[in-house]
Amino acid sequence: MRTAFHERMDDVVENLVTMTGLVADMMGEATASLLAADLERAETCVTSDKAVNALQDSTDELIIDLMTRQGPVATDMRSLVAALRITTDVERMGDLAAHIAKVARRRYPDRAVPEPLADTFAGLGSKGQTIAEKTGLLLASRDIDLCDEIKRDDDEIDRLHRSMFLVVLDHTWPGTAEQAIDLALLGRYFERFGDHAVLIASHIRYLITGSYERLGASSR
Repeated sequence: MRTAFHERMDDVVENLVTMTGLVADMMGEATASLLAADLERAETCVTSDKAVNALQDSTDELIIDLMTRQGPVATDMRSLVAALRITTDVERMGDLAAHIAKVARRRYPDRAVPEPLADTFAGLGSKGQTIAEKTGLLLASRDIDLCDEIKRDDDEIDRLHRSMFLVVLDHTWPGTAEQAIDLALLGRYFERFGDHAVLIASHIRYLITGSYERLGASSR
Protein backbone atom coordinates (compact mmCIF):
# COMPACT_ATOMS: atom_id res chain seq x y z
CA MET A 1 0.00 0.00 0.00
CA ARG A 2 2.80 2.43 0.86
CA THR A 3 4.50 1.73 -2.46
CA ALA A 4 1.27 2.47 -4.31
CA PHE A 5 0.82 5.67 -2.31
CA HIS A 6 4.27 6.99 -3.15
CA GLU A 7 3.88 6.08 -6.80
CA ARG A 8 0.70 8.12 -6.95
CA MET A 9 2.41 10.96 -5.08
CA ASP A 10 5.00 10.92 -7.83
CA ASP A 11 2.12 11.38 -10.27
CA VAL A 12 0.96 14.42 -8.28
CA VAL A 13 4.42 15.98 -8.44
CA GLU A 14 4.71 15.24 -12.15
CA ASN A 15 1.38 16.97 -12.76
CA LEU A 16 2.50 20.00 -10.76
CA VAL A 17 5.72 20.24 -12.73
CA THR A 18 3.75 20.00 -15.98
CA MET A 19 1.45 22.79 -14.80
CA THR A 20 4.38 25.09 -14.03
CA GLY A 21 5.83 24.37 -17.47
CA LEU A 22 2.53 25.34 -19.05
CA VAL A 23 2.28 28.61 -17.13
CA ALA A 24 5.92 29.45 -17.95
CA ASP A 25 5.09 29.04 -21.64
CA MET A 26 1.92 31.08 -21.16
CA MET A 27 3.90 33.94 -19.65
CA GLY A 28 6.23 33.90 -22.65
CA GLU A 29 3.31 34.01 -25.08
CA ALA A 30 1.50 36.69 -23.08
CA THR A 31 4.55 38.96 -22.95
CA ALA A 32 5.22 38.54 -26.67
CA SER A 33 1.61 39.37 -27.46
CA LEU A 34 1.88 42.57 -25.42
CA LEU A 35 5.11 43.79 -26.95
CA ALA A 36 4.34 42.93 -30.58
CA ALA A 37 0.53 43.20 -30.69
CA ASP A 38 0.57 39.54 -31.70
CA LEU A 39 -3.03 38.33 -31.66
CA GLU A 40 -2.14 34.72 -32.44
CA ARG A 41 0.18 34.44 -29.43
CA ALA A 42 -2.42 36.08 -27.21
CA GLU A 43 -4.97 33.46 -28.28
CA THR A 44 -2.44 30.67 -27.69
CA CYS A 45 -1.95 31.87 -24.12
CA VAL A 46 -5.67 32.18 -23.38
CA THR A 47 -6.37 28.73 -24.81
CA SER A 48 -3.55 27.17 -22.77
CA ASP A 49 -5.25 28.32 -19.58
CA LYS A 50 -7.93 25.69 -20.18
CA ALA A 51 -5.27 22.97 -20.10
CA VAL A 52 -3.91 24.30 -16.81
CA ASN A 53 -7.41 24.32 -15.31
CA ALA A 54 -8.10 20.77 -16.46
CA LEU A 55 -4.82 19.54 -15.02
CA GLN A 56 -5.57 21.25 -11.72
CA ASP A 57 -8.94 19.49 -11.55
CA SER A 58 -7.47 16.05 -12.24
CA THR A 59 -4.60 16.61 -9.79
CA ASP A 60 -6.93 17.78 -7.03
CA GLU A 61 -9.08 14.69 -7.57
CA LEU A 62 -5.98 12.50 -7.26
CA ILE A 63 -4.88 14.27 -4.06
CA ILE A 64 -8.29 13.95 -2.46
CA ASP A 65 -8.46 10.28 -3.43
CA LEU A 66 -5.09 9.72 -1.72
CA MET A 67 -6.32 11.52 1.38
CA THR A 68 -9.47 9.47 1.68
CA ARG A 69 -8.35 6.03 0.52
CA GLN A 70 -4.68 5.62 1.37
CA GLY A 71 -4.59 6.56 5.07
CA PRO A 72 -1.60 8.91 4.81
CA VAL A 73 0.59 9.35 7.88
CA ALA A 74 1.40 12.81 9.22
CA THR A 75 4.28 13.60 6.88
CA ASP A 76 2.39 12.37 3.82
CA MET A 77 -0.69 14.33 4.84
CA ARG A 78 1.37 17.53 5.01
CA SER A 79 2.61 16.83 1.49
CA LEU A 80 -0.93 16.32 0.24
CA VAL A 81 -2.26 19.49 1.87
CA ALA A 82 0.67 21.47 0.46
CA ALA A 83 0.01 20.00 -2.99
CA LEU A 84 -3.61 21.16 -2.85
CA ARG A 85 -2.43 24.67 -2.05
CA ILE A 86 0.17 24.54 -4.81
CA THR A 87 -2.32 23.51 -7.50
CA THR A 88 -4.34 26.60 -6.61
CA ASP A 89 -1.30 28.87 -6.79
CA VAL A 90 -0.17 27.47 -10.15
CA GLU A 91 -3.69 27.69 -11.56
CA ARG A 92 -3.82 31.33 -10.48
CA MET A 93 -0.50 31.97 -12.23
CA GLY A 94 -2.11 30.66 -15.40
CA ASP A 95 -5.08 32.97 -14.91
CA LEU A 96 -2.77 35.96 -14.51
CA ALA A 97 -0.84 35.14 -17.68
CA ALA A 98 -4.17 34.82 -19.50
CA HIS A 99 -5.27 38.22 -18.13
CA ILE A 100 -2.11 39.75 -19.61
CA ALA A 101 -2.83 38.17 -22.99
CA LYS A 102 -6.44 39.42 -22.87
CA VAL A 103 -5.23 43.00 -22.46
CA ALA A 104 -3.06 42.53 -25.58
CA ARG A 105 -6.03 41.04 -27.41
CA ARG A 106 -8.33 43.86 -26.36
CA ARG A 107 -5.92 46.54 -27.64
CA TYR A 108 -5.10 44.76 -30.94
CA PRO A 109 -4.05 45.98 -33.50
CA ASP A 110 -2.43 48.59 -31.25
CA ARG A 111 0.34 47.64 -28.87
CA ALA A 112 -0.83 47.58 -25.27
CA VAL A 113 2.60 48.69 -24.01
CA PRO A 114 4.01 51.99 -25.28
CA GLU A 115 7.60 52.10 -26.47
CA PRO A 116 9.03 53.89 -23.38
CA LEU A 117 8.00 50.91 -21.24
CA ALA A 118 8.76 48.11 -23.67
CA ASP A 119 12.02 47.16 -21.97
CA THR A 120 10.39 47.20 -18.53
CA PHE A 121 7.64 44.82 -19.60
CA ALA A 122 10.09 42.64 -21.49
CA GLY A 123 11.99 42.33 -18.20
CA LEU A 124 8.81 41.54 -16.28
CA GLY A 125 7.92 38.83 -18.76
CA SER A 126 11.40 37.32 -18.75
CA LYS A 127 11.53 37.22 -14.96
CA GLY A 128 8.00 35.83 -14.84
CA GLN A 129 8.90 33.00 -17.18
CA THR A 130 12.09 32.31 -15.24
CA ILE A 131 10.33 32.24 -11.88
CA ALA A 132 7.76 29.74 -13.20
CA GLU A 133 10.51 27.51 -14.60
CA LYS A 134 12.40 27.60 -11.30
CA THR A 135 9.19 26.73 -9.46
CA GLY A 136 8.92 23.59 -11.57
CA LEU A 137 12.53 22.71 -10.79
CA LEU A 138 11.86 23.26 -7.09
CA LEU A 139 8.83 20.97 -7.14
CA ALA A 140 10.80 18.26 -8.89
CA SER A 141 14.01 18.51 -6.86
CA ARG A 142 13.07 20.11 -3.52
CA ASP A 143 16.36 21.97 -3.70
CA ILE A 144 15.95 24.50 -0.90
CA ASP A 145 18.39 26.93 -2.53
CA LEU A 146 15.80 27.47 -5.26
CA CYS A 147 13.44 28.94 -2.66
CA ASP A 148 15.86 31.82 -2.15
CA GLU A 149 16.40 32.21 -5.89
CA ILE A 150 12.66 32.45 -6.45
CA LYS A 151 12.40 35.13 -3.77
CA ARG A 152 15.20 37.13 -5.41
CA ASP A 153 13.49 36.84 -8.79
CA ASP A 154 10.27 38.09 -7.23
CA ASP A 155 12.13 41.03 -5.72
CA GLU A 156 13.30 41.95 -9.23
CA ILE A 157 9.72 41.71 -10.53
CA ASP A 158 8.65 44.05 -7.72
CA ARG A 159 11.46 46.48 -8.63
CA LEU A 160 10.41 46.55 -12.28
CA HIS A 161 6.80 46.99 -11.21
CA ARG A 162 7.73 50.05 -9.16
CA SER A 163 9.83 51.48 -11.98
CA MET A 164 6.85 51.24 -14.31
CA PHE A 165 4.78 53.39 -11.98
CA LEU A 166 7.53 56.00 -11.79
CA VAL A 167 7.28 56.42 -15.57
CA VAL A 168 3.48 56.51 -15.71
CA LEU A 169 3.14 58.94 -12.79
CA ASP A 170 5.78 61.33 -14.08
CA HIS A 171 4.31 64.68 -15.16
CA THR A 172 5.91 64.27 -18.59
CA TRP A 173 4.07 61.01 -19.29
CA PRO A 174 2.36 61.49 -22.70
CA GLY A 175 -0.07 58.58 -22.47
CA THR A 176 -3.82 58.60 -21.97
CA ALA A 177 -5.76 57.73 -18.82
CA GLU A 178 -6.90 54.53 -20.56
CA GLN A 179 -3.29 53.52 -21.18
CA ALA A 180 -2.38 54.27 -17.58
CA ILE A 181 -5.19 52.00 -16.35
CA ASP A 182 -4.06 49.19 -18.66
CA LEU A 183 -0.48 49.51 -17.47
CA ALA A 184 -1.49 49.53 -13.81
CA LEU A 185 -3.48 46.33 -14.33
CA LEU A 186 -0.69 44.69 -16.30
CA GLY A 187 1.88 45.56 -13.66
CA ARG A 188 -0.33 44.05 -10.99
CA TYR A 189 -0.77 40.84 -13.00
CA PHE A 190 3.00 40.38 -13.33
CA GLU A 191 3.56 41.22 -9.68
CA ARG A 192 0.96 38.72 -8.47
CA PHE A 193 2.34 36.05 -10.81
CA GLY A 194 5.66 36.28 -8.97
CA ASP A 195 3.97 36.33 -5.57
CA HIS A 196 2.26 33.00 -6.22
CA ALA A 197 5.61 31.44 -7.07
CA VAL A 198 6.96 32.71 -3.74
CA LEU A 199 3.99 31.18 -1.91
CA ILE A 200 4.74 27.84 -3.56
CA ALA A 201 8.37 28.16 -2.44
CA SER A 202 7.13 28.78 1.11
CA HIS A 203 5.08 25.56 1.01
CA ILE A 204 8.07 23.57 -0.20
CA ARG A 205 10.40 25.12 2.37
CA TYR A 206 7.94 23.99 5.03
CA LEU A 207 7.95 20.43 3.70
CA ILE A 208 11.76 20.38 3.68
CA THR A 209 12.43 22.08 7.02
CA GLY A 210 9.21 21.56 9.01
CA SER A 211 9.10 25.31 9.65
CA TYR A 212 6.59 27.49 7.85
CA GLU A 213 7.95 30.89 6.89
CA ARG A 214 6.42 33.16 4.30
CA LEU A 215 9.15 34.41 2.01
CA GLY A 216 7.67 37.87 1.62
CA ALA A 217 4.80 37.54 -0.87
CA SER A 218 1.47 39.10 -0.10
CA SER A 219 -1.29 36.58 0.60
CA ARG A 220 -3.90 38.68 -1.20
